[in-house]
Amino acid sequence: MAYQDLREYIKTLENKGLLKRITTEVSVDLEITEITDRVCKMGGPTLLFENVKGYDMPVVTNLMGSLEHMKLALQVNHLDDIGRQIMEFLQPPELPTGFIDKLKALPKLAQLSSFIPKTVRTGPCKEVIIKDKPSLAALPVLKCWPLDGGPFITLPLVFTKDPDTGRRNVGMYRMQVYDETTTGMHWHKHKDGAENYRKQKNKKQRLEVAVALGADPACIFSAIAPMPPGIDEMLLAGFIRKEPVEMVKCETVDIEVPARSEIILEGYVDPAETRWEGPFGDHTGYYSLADYYPVFHLTCITHRKRPIYPATIVGKPPIEDNFIGKAIERTFLPLLRLQLPEVVDMNMPPEGVFHNCVIVSIKKRYPGHAKKVMNALWGMGQMMFAKLIVVVDDHVDVQNLSEVAWRVFNNIDARRDVLIVDGPLDALDHSSPTPYYGAKMGIDATRKWPAEGHPREWPADIVMSEDIKALVDRKWKEYGF
Repeated sequence: MAYQDLREYIKTLENKGLLKRITTEVSVDLEITEITDRVCKMGGPTLLFENVKGYDMPVVTNLMGSLEHMKLALQVNHLDDIGRQIMEFLQPPELPTGFIDKLKALPKLAQLSSFIPKTVRTGPCKEVIIKDKPSLAALPVLKCWPLDGGPFITLPLVFTKDPDTGRRNVGMYRMQVYDETTTGMHWHKHKDGAENYRKQKNKKQRLEVAVALGADPACIFSAIAPMPPGIDEMLLAGFIRKEPVEMVKCETVDIEVPARSEIILEGYVDPAETRWEGPFGDHTGYYSLADYYPVFHLTCITHRKRPIYPATIVGKPPIEDNFIGKAIERTFLPLLRLQLPEVVDMNMPPEGVFHNCVIVSIKKRYPGHAKKVMNALWGMGQMMFAKLIVVVDDHVDVQNLSEVAWRVFNNIDARRDVLIVDGPLDALDHSSPTPYYGAKMGIDATRKWPAEGHPREWPADIVMSEDIKALVDRKWKEYGF
């Protein structure tokens, strides 16, 4: 059964010993961050702060701060399961060829349609409705790091609509709280939310926005997932949940939000207005630079009775978004293989904050194959942000960074095997001379062929013979190991 809301997920975590209630008084000013950061780096539990200084509302952090948490959040035994299930719909074992086969495929199509978001008349997020002088002052918004420009809402599901098509988009964009009724809206120019903003700016009209805080974990995950443009993130959430997300229309804007959310912020962004936003201690482990960004204006707050405020802490890895990123990697690997079937496995290590380093293993079939894969990856959605792509042979375990490093350090000729290209970079990249654009590097660490300019013999790996390994296996316990 799907989690009906965030509270049910929290209850599950507590029942499994993966949640700690903190009753000691804590401050939203740096203190909750320091506690959460230490706990996450220790592989610790979700934290529910029940005594937040100056606020009646509890704060929950580290909701997905380990691989075990992620599997519970997505209700899977393995993080690869969701990707495998998606592929069962896209590429069933036997493609329907005849009339009878097509009839057999209909139940699966009907099941997929059952995941489409469902509109309901009302929901728990409307237990309290505040239209008259709504204020953000009651929310225990965290100031995470000492040099942050202010307190930031860090786990918002930001809902907008495409002004031309009316299609819904959900993304997660930090929101710096300026005062009781305005926040920043950190829309990177590459994101779909920013595209909706630009379209509305051309129309010289306000863009309506709704922000859901504390939806169920499938909704949170789907808001972060790199979905193709035009694909509803709430459909992915329904697929993960195996039942549709209940959506309810907002009070002051024409947008639907998850009905069982803890808190809903309604408002608008004026395309003619920007404000200085940041700096912010970001998932890169550095402070992202301050700049001008759009401004969100609050028009209404709705929330559950005694709501729980959710927050995530980002900063120097390892930290919570590392585990979310790993789940995204495993979910979308099968979809990547649709376009690049030669890819065997992929690893986006947290040290590269995922988009900065991508390691792939391939079944190499022709000269230059590794460089073909590099260029293909740079042309695929958010893979364009990858500053470093390393390609190894199919027998290399890309999840083992020691093995990958050994192959790279020993297998490359720098002039022949390193590819430097120019292209778009993530808005948070601080190392390039200019914002949003710079150089990226690909490293071909595969075994080289004569046709690739390596006429010398390639040495064999040192591997023990199978009969000796079997003999030692039988004697292993006798040795006392």
